[in-house]
Amino acid sequence: MASELMKVKLVAGVTNSENDLLTVASGHTYTILNLSLCETAGAAETFDLYIRDDAGANDFEIYSDQALGANATFEHTSRLVLEAGDVLSAALASAGNVDVVISYLDQTL
Repeated sequence: MASELMKVKLVAGVTNSENDLLTVASGHTYTILNLSLCETAGAAETFDLYIRDDAGANDFEIYSDQALGANATFEHTSRLVLEAGDVLSAALASAGNVDVVISYLDQTL
């Protein structure tokens, strides 16, 4: 039986290493409705936001070197669809501190 649930994922302290934000479970499709990144360390940053496919061989950039001001918030409001095994990931260009809030629709097949 198929179902749809609205969910939120909170990720604190994204840094300059690869940070997996959201991994799509087997048998599910996630539709990202809104994603916000808030710089909390008081220093301007740049970030990459990308999807790693389930094979793990490719990164698909959504944002590359996107500016994020000191104590500022960046919002992505366009829909993104992720399938089973996809991983939404982010990384900063430097050792900063960014919190991420992801609102999404979890659809089971």
